[in-house]
Amino acid sequence: MPKDQVTRLFRDSLANPSLKEELNTAPDVETFVKMAQERGYDFNIDEWKEMTRFSVEELKGKISEIPGI
Repeated sequence: MPKDQVTRLFRDSLANPSLKEELNTAPDVETFVKMAQERGYDFNIDEWKEMTRFSVEELKGKISEIPGI
């Protein structure tokens, strides 16, 4: 389930600051999701947006500033 995968990513990023730093280098949501998928998390862009309830493109900030990451 995508919800479980997004939750796992959130928890893993809290436990592993280097993971959070790596994912924070993503310049956009597409790259972020691809990087997460390459690390074994199974969700797509639409599922990410649905689980986080907003569009990353609308934010002016780093990925790590997004609630849940």
